[in-house]
Amino acid sequence: MAGRKTGEAGLGAVASLPALAGRLAGERLEVLGGFAVAEGEAGFPPGTRTLLMLGPREPGFWAHLTSQPEWDGAPDPVDRWSRRVIGRIACDFGGKALFPFGGPPYHPYYQWALRTGRVWDSPVRLLVHAGQGLMVSFRGALALKEAVDVPPPATKPCETCAAPCLTACPAGAITAAGYDVPVCHAFLNRPEGTECLTGGCLVRRACPVSQSYARLPEQSAYHMGQFHR
Repeated sequence: MAGRKTGEAGLGAVASLPALAGRLAGERLEVLGGFAVAEGEAGFPPGTRTLLMLGPREPGFWAHLTSQPEWDGAPDPVDRWSRRVIGRIACDFGGKALFPFGGPPYHPYYQWALRTGRVWDSPVRLLVHAGQGLMVSFRGALALKEAVDVPPPATKPCETCAAPCLTACPAGAITAAGYDVPVCHAFLNRPEGTECLTGGCLVRRACPVSQSYARLPEQSAYHMGQFHR
């Protein structure tokens, strides 16, 4: 593939968690979880043995992303970057990249995340990750033809948490009942919604695990702006 740097994994490189982690780190990505796929299991490319779910690695992801050629003022820079970078990595390791965008139909990312044992349904129904809390986001997944070790299951952080997420939404749009998107949009249209737009969702920020994750407010503001267009 044109433009490959010396020392990068070549086409058909043997997939392993350390090899993948090293390659992903250069793009400020990491494996957030994974699971084994049964032979012939529906919903995956033929021959898939392992699915690994990828997301931003902090600190440093946003600065890296915004320095890439996709950050050119054209639409969908984050998705275009994800397709190029994760698609190349998948190709190099003989797998296939699967993305949470580009549908319909969409891949069942929510269900996949729950299968990893490192992501759970939170008290407010949003996904919560062992290391990223409610700030968890996925940029893509690798469907690999090898049986690859995956990050081990973790303990759900919500089990010992006072659940400040349940009362953090000033609009009452995100509660134990789920996410009322129209109510959220209506609140963001008002002056009171400025803090959510510029600093990120207060529910996600209330999560104690999220508070220890080095996601920049600028990144949250960008995604809130895209959501509220």
